Amino acid sequence: MVGARLAAVEGLVRELLKEEAPSRIAALTEELFQAAGSISEEDGSAAEVEPRPPGPAPLSSPSEETGRSRASGPRAALGQVEEGAVSLWNWAVTKHTGSVVNDEQRAKLRFVACRLVCLCEGSDPPEGTIRRQILMCMKTGKGWIDIGKADLADGFLEIAMSSIEKLYAKLLKGSDGEADIHVHKADVEKNLFKVLSYQAESAVAQGDFQKAVMCVQRCKDMLMKLPKETCYLSILCYNFGVETYEWKRYEQSSFWLSQSYDIGKMDMKYSVGKQMQAKVLRLLATAYFEWDCNLYLDKALKAVSLANQENLHPAGVFLKVKILLKSGASDEDISSAVAEFLHHEMSLDFCLNTAKLLLDHGRESVGFDFLKSVPERFESSPDLGKITLLHVEFLLQNKRELLAKQKVEEIIIGHYTGKQLLPEALNRLHIILWDRAAKHYEAKSYSEALHWYNYSVSFYTPGQIDQNLAKLQRNMASCYLHLKQVDKNEQQVVAIKALEYLSEHLQDCRQLFAALKCLVRLMLSKFMAENEEKRDEDINSMLTYLTLAHKRLAESFTEEKFTGDMRILEAHWFRKVAWNLAVQFRGCPEKMRDFFLLSFKLSQFCPSDKAVLIAQKTCLLMAAAVDLEMGRQQVTPSEQTELLTQALQHLQACKEIWKVLKLTGDFAKDPTDTLLLLYEFEARSKLNDPTLHNLMESVWEQPQTEVKTLEIIASLAMESPARYPVLCKKALKSALNLHRKQPVVDAVKFSKCLHSLINLSLPTGLTDLDACVLQEVWHYFEDALSVVSSTDAYPETEILWLMTRAWNTGIFQYTVGKYKEAEQWCGLGMRLLNHLGSLKKSYEGHMIGLYSEVLDKLDRAKRFLPNEEE
Repeated sequence: MVGARLAAVEGLVRELLKEEAPSRIAALTEELFQAAGSISEEDGSAAEVEPRPPGPAPLSSPSEETGRSRASGPRAALGQVEEGAVSLWNWAVTKHTGSVVNDEQRAKLRFVACRLVCLCEGSDPPEGTIRRQILMCMKTGKGWIDIGKADLADGFLEIAMSSIEKLYAKLLKGSDGEADIHVHKADVEKNLFKVLSYQAESAVAQGDFQKAVMCVQRCKDMLMKLPKETCYLSILCYNFGVETYEWKRYEQSSFWLSQSYDIGKMDMKYSVGKQMQAKVLRLLATAYFEWDCNLYLDKALKAVSLANQENLHPAGVFLKVKILLKSGASDEDISSAVAEFLHHEMSLDFCLNTAKLLLDHGRESVGFDFLKSVPERFESSPDLGKITLLHVEFLLQNKRELLAKQKVEEIIIGHYTGKQLLPEALNRLHIILWDRAAKHYEAKSYSEALHWYNYSVSFYTPGQIDQNLAKLQRNMASCYLHLKQVDKNEQQVVAIKALEYLSEHLQDCRQLFAALKCLVRLMLSKFMAENEEKRDEDINSMLTYLTLAHKRLAESFTEEKFTGDMRILEAHWFRKVAWNLAVQFRGCPEKMRDFFLLSFKLSQFCPSDKAVLIAQKTCLLMAAAVDLEMGRQQVTPSEQTELLTQALQHLQACKEIWKVLKLTGDFAKDPTDTLLLLYEFEARSKLNDPTLHNLMESVWEQPQTEVKTLEIIASLAMESPARYPVLCKKALKSALNLHRKQPVVDAVKFSKCLHSLINLSLPTGLTDLDACVLQEVWHYFEDALSVVSSTDAYPETEILWLMTRAWNTGIFQYTVGKYKEAEQWCGLGMRLLNHLGSLKKSYEGHMIGLYSEVLDKLDRAKRFLPNEEE
């Protein structure tokens, strides 16, 4: 009888094959793994296995190896175990493809399946069984290596090696002449090469250098007969070199990298190519360099020089210069190395890094000469300022402050003559200037500190409001204090208090607005020089002043001495201040919204000319945008409702202004209509507003709606708390129709849109789907296949995704016995497989095998159909 433990494992296998719940699958996998690990050889030999006739045995159907029904008794029991093991193997492959089991679970399930098959092998297995065992043992061993458990791989790789020997002996026994022997030997050697390479991987992972060397040497000896494996073995040795380099085992790393380079030269037809060879040599040079630069300097230089001969690359030139600098080479030798790439295309960043390396190592002469030569090569580059900045930095580091000042003054002149630095470079320059000023301040050289701060001030325009400018003014004020040029801060505070009192009590409008304007100016200068902590109070004060200005402008209609023109002038002045403050406080959305709303309210006292209408429209759009953004944050449901309702109010007012504004000119390219639509849709959808569908009816009727707009609507329709899958699907369909109507379909954008539509229509993991739904989704896949067939621009990852979804849909249909639908969807997956590029080989073998099984089931179902009807 088959052992009790073996029977228990078989029972667990049957249970797992029927399970769908991920948590239960995980638990059963672990239980199976533990149980299979405790099975002994005696469990498998409990029944005598009869020899089977030779012949190929496909992995998917072990029962077909014998070509007859299994016998009853122990042999039949072992046959059931074997068949269950193969089913488990294929199940694990399918579930891993569908992301139901992870890499480690798949490795454990392969372990179980492989162990069971090995126990059922018998004393004289046929050729097909041995081949299957070789394949399963190799894949099981490789699976353990890939998840970092190489120690568990060794046993299976040994079994694979033993099985290869058995196969060879069996083939020799049945061979007919010398020619047959050569054919059999070539057949076996491919598997032998693969097993040896896996054993080498395992040995490296476990730190067994000698065993790894032995395995690779055997592989290397086989390359004369297997020349196509040259590239694979070269890259394998390179990977070993990378791993041991990362572990700082430089001696082993240099050995593996040398092997990789030597193997790469063995057969130029199947070589890894010059770029890869150069990459290997650069890492070899780096390994020598970091191992012991003094001892292995010549080897490092030789390796990097060879790399540059194979394929000149910035990294190779940079490494050579680095090695020469470490070795203390002369300026002449280093200049010669740098000159190697002066006539080749190199990036600006590479040139900057090279100059920095030279100057960091004190090679000023070579470094500055090189820096001077760089601008000519990148004259039209917008990043040219980076070179000047680096020049300034190193002049300062080398205490050449006068030359650095001249460079900075050149930059300032360029700034005002059309040669501005890019924002990132300008920010970096400010940091350099402030750092130099701070050093002088610490040394109590306050005049020099002011000199460097003034350079920074030179890049700001008069009246510009900037957070950094406020800090800069504070720093300068501190310098003036030390120079006894005390700012009259106390007088400023007194003036503000006095003006606040006047603005509250003055009745004369002209005097009141004069006082308010002085107050606003004083407060602007005050909080420009303050830190952020103190500024909040002054911002609130500014809101109070502008609100007071609005209130008094509304009341001024009753005052005869305050004419309409005066009111308009004052309203313009205050609305512009509110606008500028709104722009200034972009980092504080709530304050920005309040200032924009104040600017809008103040503008209502101005004539409704085109400029004012545009300003009003922008204020309301910005206020609505802020309310929507704040509504997306972590707020309570009541707060969110209030914010969304406010946004709708702003949008309604904005729509009225926009109607008038469109009568004043051509606004064909203005995005306001789109923004109003998107903002209103977001607000109403999240408020669950019943008028939302009426809003969308007008959208569906507009032929000029852009694809991007429809895609955003689709996204917003499903953004919590909104949930409108029907609207989402309709928007995506409309977007897809527009994509199709383009003269040339943008395959990338089309694929993303279709991806979203399929995801929405075909929930992942469901098998019991309505036939109408499947038919609808089928059309989407056909659309995709049509575009994929007509262009090479369709992203391969998206083709893979489509193939996987189609294939998994077919497999789900297969599992519930719908073989016709399974064949249809799996066939679609196979059609998509043909359009894969580099990824095709990874899936082709597995899919073809399973597709054959699906077709076989379909044929059987067709044959039995009449009997079922009877």
